[in-house]
Amino acid sequence: MTVDRLLPSEEARDLVAAVAGFAREELAPRAAKAEEVGEFPRDLVAQLGEMGLFAMTHQERWGGLEQPYEVYLQALEEIASAWFTVGVSVSVQVMTCLALAHEGTDAQRDALLPAMLGGELLGAYCLSEAQAGSDVAAMTTRAVRDGEDYLITGSKAWITHGDVADYYTLFARTRPGSRGVSAFLVPADAEGISTGARERKMGMTASPTTAVHLDGVRVAADRRIGAEGEGVRIALESLDSGRLGIAACATGLAQAALDAAVGYAEEREQFGQPIAAFQGMQFLLADMAAATDSARATYLHAARRRDAGMSFSREAAVAKLVCTDAAMRVTTDAVQVLGGYGYTRDFPVERWMREAKVSQIFEGTNQIQRLVLARHLLRRSSRPTQRDPRR
Repeated sequence: MTVDRLLPSEEARDLVAAVAGFAREELAPRAAKAEEVGEFPRDLVAQLGEMGLFAMTHQERWGGLEQPYEVYLQALEEIASAWFTVGVSVSVQVMTCLALAHEGTDAQRDALLPAMLGGELLGAYCLSEAQAGSDVAAMTTRAVRDGEDYLITGSKAWITHGDVADYYTLFARTRPGSRGVSAFLVPADAEGISTGARERKMGMTASPTTAVHLDGVRVAADRRIGAEGEGVRIALESLDSGRLGIAACATGLAQAALDAAVGYAEEREQFGQPIAAFQGMQFLLADMAAATDSARATYLHAARRRDAGMSFSREAAVAKLVCTDAAMRVTTDAVQVLGGYGYTRDFPVERWMREAKVSQIFEGTNQIQRLVLARHLLRRSSRPTQRDPRR
């Protein structure tokens, strides 16, 4: 990557530089082969946890580095530029920790959070169901109180890390109604849990995605996160931050495609000169660069609002929408720049294009992001106007 980053401190610059070096030296060389054979790089994800990436924004008490979210996201972009699957794994892992970090008791956090943030444990985020993806209110997985425990029954769908996770940040219905969902931290080895076959995907083939089935799984009540009925709020707040993670990953993918396209255009000769000398090619590359830079600015704007303690749900939706659409456009254009070579598996741009597609789907489809934006806009425009007292 050739990104001149603005970071808030020397410590932040050193952290992002260390992650970028790891991405270049350890992630990039393994990506193509692992994606070809569908091998999840658990060891590399764990190493990133040991480096402090999962803990970057958390309190020192639980092993955190107390860095701004914008620093974490820029480190995440570096990872995704080298290997998108690993970037998404990191984003998911960080999201699984947010419910506990923000809503858990100190006793819960002291007992569980250090291992989750330090890379010892890998998590999965279990919200979606086969008939309740974007429609959280349609959730049917149930958690029924049984003395000091809950018995959880149901199935979750499209779960990243589904069959390799050590725990699930899981949402289940504890009573009827829109406010009847609660959050739990469920050990993956609990009796009654099983996983489906891995989904056969067009991209991110090294990332294991499965269904998770729960058949009367007994979970101690002290593994419930927050109060009963707070699950939807907890889930959506985590998703706002998770959407910024996906936005950063998509931007990294776009940057990788842009870099590859520029490098190829400078070397490939036609009619006695590099194709980069043709104005048509220059304009295409310029549009790719503008889309990538705009995407980065969008997610950083949302992250800075988050760091300032301001609301950022609307901005997270904008970032997820803009960055993932940019990634789809830039990777597609990169294939075009490389021509026939871009359509072959000898070059990575075709894989990046396939990977970009899913970024427009998970963490809330881009149609859902447009719905979120529209609701914010209409809610504001429907407020009664103040009467001018001078009239």
